[in-house]
Amino acid sequence: MDEKILIIIPAYNEEKSILKVYEGILNYNKENGTNYDVIVINDGSIDNTKRICQQNNIPVINLVQNLGIGGAVQTGYKYAYENSYDYAIQYDGDGQHEIACAKDILDPLRNNEADICVGSRFIDKNSSEFKSSVARRIGIRIISDLIKLTTGKRVYDVTSGFRAANKKIIEQFACAYPLEYPEPVTNAELLKKGFKVREVPVQMHEREAGQSSIHTWKNAYFMINIFLSIVVVMFRREK
Repeated sequence: MDEKILIIIPAYNEEKSILKVYEGILNYNKENGTNYDVIVINDGSIDNTKRICQQNNIPVINLVQNLGIGGAVQTGYKYAYENSYDYAIQYDGDGQHEIACAKDILDPLRNNEADICVGSRFIDKNSSEFKSSVARRIGIRIISDLIKLTTGKRVYDVTSGFRAANKKIIEQFACAYPLEYPEPVTNAELLKKGFKVREVPVQMHEREAGQSSIHTWKNAYFMINIFLSIVVVMFRREK
């Protein structure tokens, strides 16, 4: 039986890039014989994201209000779980991710080497020209050090939103997913629970449009809250 693979694209005010991102996936499917399904989670956008999706027959779930990145991504995982997908790929709607690298983050799952695979800019110096700002990279390194300290294992690109998950993780995330700082928190949580987390090098691009959910003026607040969130995960008792 063919694999069922879903690409989850959370989108908030991505009117300038969402059609290009979707068409890029369709073109890749045609050229490479892949059959990646797509679901866009329109997270209460106040621009023309909803209209563009509807006019171009882009599969979309329109949230009635903005839930934030965590709520939008979890909606995608719920959809994947309810529709019995074998694998789900998180994929940004701003043009940062490279669809040709989807196979690279899927392969460790197919080979049973990982339950979740993170597409990383930092484990291979030559894999991605885009590395983010110096300040952001310093923050990522600090979070990576914290996860290593608390779990004994390192994830280098802790905020990467380009991840592939197998059925076990799809079910986990459909049931519970953090609303804030979801990537670093779930990386730590999955390592604590004994799931296999793998990182592979991928190509990423600078965002084509829109604005990051992590703004410069929020960096100190962002770091403190991630630190506290990961500490809470480490000391939380499993039910």
